Amino acid sequence: MRRIFKWLGICVALLLIAVVSLPFLINVNQFKPRLESALSTALNREVKLGNLKLSLLSGEVAADDLSVSEDEAFGKPAFIQAKSLSVGAQIWPFLLSRRLVVTYITIDQPAIALVQAPSGNWNFSSLGGKRAPAKASAPGTEPLDLSVKLVKITDGRVRLGRTLGHWKPLVLEHVNLELDDFSPASAFPFTLSSQVAGGGAIHLNGKAGPINSTDAAMTPVNASLTLTQLDLVRSGMTDFAPDLAGLVSFSGTGSSDGRFLEVKGRVKAERMKLAKNGTPSTRVLELDYDAHHDFRKHSGSLRRGDIHIGGAVAHLTGTYAERGESMLLNMKLAGPAMPVPELEALLPALGVVLPAGSRLEGGTAAVDLAIAGPANALVTTGTLSMNNTTLTGFDLPQKMASIEKLAGIKGGTDTQIETLSATVHVAPEGMSAHDLMLVLPAIGQLTGAGTISPANDLDFKMAASVHTTGLLRVVSETPIPFTVTGTCANPVFHPDLKAVAKEKVKSVEKGVGGLVRGLLGNK
Repeated sequence: MRRIFKWLGICVALLLIAVVSLPFLINVNQFKPRLESALSTALNREVKLGNLKLSLLSGEVAADDLSVSEDEAFGKPAFIQAKSLSVGAQIWPFLLSRRLVVTYITIDQPAIALVQAPSGNWNFSSLGGKRAPAKASAPGTEPLDLSVKLVKITDGRVRLGRTLGHWKPLVLEHVNLELDDFSPASAFPFTLSSQVAGGGAIHLNGKAGPINSTDAAMTPVNASLTLTQLDLVRSGMTDFAPDLAGLVSFSGTGSSDGRFLEVKGRVKAERMKLAKNGTPSTRVLELDYDAHHDFRKHSGSLRRGDIHIGGAVAHLTGTYAERGESMLLNMKLAGPAMPVPELEALLPALGVVLPAGSRLEGGTAAVDLAIAGPANALVTTGTLSMNNTTLTGFDLPQKMASIEKLAGIKGGTDTQIETLSATVHVAPEGMSAHDLMLVLPAIGQLTGAGTISPANDLDFKMAASVHTTGLLRVVSETPIPFTVTGTCANPVFHPDLKAVAKEKVKSVEKGVGGLVRGLLGNK
């Protein structure tokens, strides 16, 4: 019995020695040209591998580095440059017949450049297509049996950019990608996770394929996407609209045929700044949307865009299209009967300033606006209104006390607004308001027009029809003209002396004309 165990021990030892020694006895680099050729044929790109190493215990062939050439139309830098490549192989076919059957491929720490030309073509469009006809194999150099069950990219870095234009590339870091049961001829599942340089995380999973043999970029994809805390500024996503800022999260689903994308989901936006002179909002915006996008033209349509601001809901629809260095928008925004307190926290993000120490309470607001032009120089026109709200902390009658005919009106710490309506025009050079009507129970009806500069300077010409009890009983047939200057934070009200003088002249002329007609006997 002892002798049997002794011989068994010797056999095990010899087997271990053989396993350890085989990698040194087999020159796995003899298969490097065949592996490079097979990968080059599969990708339709020249593939170069570093020194190969064989591990029989794990059934793996490893290359020190990997380089996949770029499409000639996009220049010389490599399409993929990786630290190492690991290829899982079936050992027995290799040992018995020197046939290398690949079961998985892992690419470690690759740097990948995804670049789009003005034509809409991508540098990966030619991957796998337009292969040269297979040549007859010499004895002992049969084509590689490339059967891949799993393709992995670990800790990669992907740069998405353009060949022309000022658009800042989007950079993804710590990219991990898995393709299961990969086959160019059928759909295969995939998962991707990465960090966005500048802030944000992406998780994408779904199915892709079959690979389009003419243009890999046209491969069908169905996937669900989760994007969290994308920093719009630091990631470079606001090149087309530099005044925008904030953190955006998204969850939704999409399907693409490579040319068009149909996507729907919900966007959550935090600390948003929507205007050049705006400040980050404390109010969270949420958008339920359904959109159609053209990858080649960088254009599309927002078919449904329901904006939720707390309990307030507005509807945004329209189109967008890239034109040269700009993104042109043509949108409609409609929001009926929105609670004013829900909207107030959003006003600073829009650059809207209320009088110092005041705030809006109660009531509803409505907007009907057209938004058009380049995203960095939008022009907004339309109507807005508010009903039954209160501007607390602001005593408008006291502010207007310098106007003689209004001096006796009783004021208070708050200003009640029965109705406010106006036709507005908002552009980079400022805002103008026309057909402005403000009904205040404490004063009466104020009408007029004016402008607000980008620095919030006011220049309004107004007229007041005064009420005695707040019940719309007019005591002065002639409206009282006045001006509003200063700033939104500190408005200043003065009598419009020029307008008053004109009214006096008209009154005198009327009186003199009547006297002359009387003297002449004319009626």
